[in-house]
Formats: sequence, structure tokens, C-alpha cells
Amino acid sequence: MSIDYQSLAVKGVQALTPYQPGKPIDELARELGLNPDSIIKLASNENPLGPSPRALAAVREALHDLCRYPDGNGFELKQALSARFGVKLSQLTLGNGSNDVLEVITRCFADQQSEVVFSQYAFAVYALVTQAIGATGVSVPARDYGHDLDAMAEAVTDLTKLVFVANPNNPTGTVHGAKAIGAFLDRIPARVLVVLDEAYCEYRQADDAVDALALLERHPNLIITRTFSKAWGLASLRAGYSISSAEIANVLNRVRQPFNVDNLALTAATAVLDDEEYLQRSREVNAEGMKQLETAFGKMGLAYIPSAGNFIAVDVGDKAADVNQSLLEQGVIVRPIAGYGMPRHLRVSIGLPEENDRFIESLARALDALPAAESGRGV
Repeated sequence: MSIDYQSLAVKGVQALTPYQPGKPIDELARELGLNPDSIIKLASNENPLGPSPRALAAVREALHDLCRYPDGNGFELKQALSARFGVKLSQLTLGNGSNDVLEVITRCFADQQSEVVFSQYAFAVYALVTQAIGATGVSVPARDYGHDLDAMAEAVTDLTKLVFVANPNNPTGTVHGAKAIGAFLDRIPARVLVVLDEAYCEYRQADDAVDALALLERHPNLIITRTFSKAWGLASLRAGYSISSAEIANVLNRVRQPFNVDNLALTAATAVLDDEEYLQRSREVNAEGMKQLETAFGKMGLAYIPSAGNFIAVDVGDKAADVNQSLLEQGVIVRPIAGYGMPRHLRVSIGLPEENDRFIESLARALDALPAAESGRGV
């Protein structure tokens, strides 16, 4: 007897489409017969500098303990985070990247009778985890590709349990300042938890950058999530965390899987938190690369969304899929975001200057191969 095992899954999972990460270099090399060393990847918002020397040294020292389970409580990393941000250890929850923490939050506080509010064009995981647990996702139309905070506040009902706000937002790079976020939190009932996803916060250098920890003191329903995958350069090791009230953290740590952050990730994350030189260099390379791409897009006549992250979304026209394929054939991996409802855009991570130049040259060739009306130029 043939059994449809998919039908045995819970309803929310049955209808899910798996999250599609950026294409790995080795996969593209296999598909197109390219030399992996000739491929550049600007698809996954990774730090182009490579890992911090301090992180590498700490990992080497920890290799001899691979036979041991990691510290399930992550004491050393929590101590380092506590010292850096002036929070109590009891306010911290560690995760296998902040993505893990986002899922734990949703599983802890939402159920099939709940609504979860998030923005159109926001990080795909919000909708995925909401659907997986059977809650109702409420996607609020964006304003200028970013969060319409007024509309999101108005979307909160008696059924709302969670609101997700990505600041800066992925994949659009849009951002709200301290005044806007503060006013938004003032409008949200205390019974509704607000998750402020700050995966890209280290790249922000604006004068009105949000002091989320100060907001947490006034809004105990706030949960701040951050990651070591972006500016801290540890995407492969998967370490993230949340800062919340001790009461909320206590709930999250009941559901968090034991040993969800491995020892190498804990060790590297603890070490890199002290490397201010690395963080500053990461910011500088990002700012210079962002300007490099914005200037090139301007010369090409391409519209782009100003970004506060380490990536930028550019409108390449109706044939974005063809442009992306041409880039792949030239050994350049970027991120199509049609799955986010943005079929004309490609999201490009900021690379090293030479990588950015390679992308710009490859993009020009891809656009030149298209009829002018389909290239996105002059929009």
C-alpha cells in the first residue's frame, strides 16, 4: 500500500515551501562546469573579510575538545555579551544563529489560535515559522519597500501574539530610526510581544540608530534578536542570541534545544566580541562597497533601494531571472528575490572592492544582452 507521507504532516507544514538559501559556490561549479576558484558569491550577506583572526585562533585552541559536548548554557559567551551590553545573564537566550531564536520565540508564544504580524518584503522565516505552527500570518503591505509601522500597529488585534520588525530589513535594507521605533512600541499592547530583529544592526552608523537596549527598559514585551553571522563574520558556525526580560528568556530557554550552539561557535563568538578593530574594518569595507555599487547603478540608470545593511536590492527589469542566469554563467552568484514578491530585483551582498568590480562588469554584460526596454535602465 502506497502512503502519502506528506499528508501525515501537520497542515501548516504540508503547505510550506522550503526556504531557499543563496546558491553555494560548489553547487554552481558542478552545474555549469566552472572552476570554483573563479566564482564569487555575493548572495548571502556574508562578511567578505573572512573570519576575525581572534576567532580563528580561539577555534584552533578548542579543536582538541571536539569529543566533548558544548556548555549547554553557553556561560562564557553569555558573560561576554553581558559585559558588552550591560545586561544580566538571565536576559540572554542563545541560538543556532538568530534564525533559531526566531523559531523558538514563535513556538513559545504563538499557536493555532494566534495571529503573527510582519511586513511585506520582510525576512521569509517569519512567515515560515508562523505557518509551520499553524498560526495565522498577517502580512502588512510595505511602504516604499519598508515596514509601514503605523499600519502594522493598526493590524494588531485581540488575537495577535507576536509582531516581527526587521531593522534593518532583509531583503530590502530599509531601516527606521529611534523615534519611529519608539513610537511604534508605544502603540503595541503590553500583552503582544515585539521581536526587533537586528541581524544587521552592527552596520548602522546613522545618528538616529536605535538603542534597542534602552527601549527594552521601557518595553518589557520587547525581544531583541542578533547574530554573529553578518558583521562578526561567523556565518558558518551559527551563533545568535536574544536579549529580553529575564521572564521571557526563562520561557525561551525551556524550549531551546540543549547544545543548540556547538563549542566552536561558542568559542569563536566569545573571542570575536573583543575584536573592535575587525568590526570597524567590516563597517568600513561595507560602506566603501555600498558607495561603489550605488555609483555603478547610477551610471547604469538602475533604480536601487538605499540600504542600511551589507547588501543592496537593485531593479534590473522584467528579465531579472535572465540577468541572474547570465551572472551565474559568468561565475557571479547574487540573490534573486522573486520569492519575496520582488521579481524585478536582485539582492547583492557587498563584497571586497575587486569582487564588486567583477559583479558590476558582469551585470553590465548581462544587461547589454537584453533589449533596452527589458533591462531596467532608466527606471
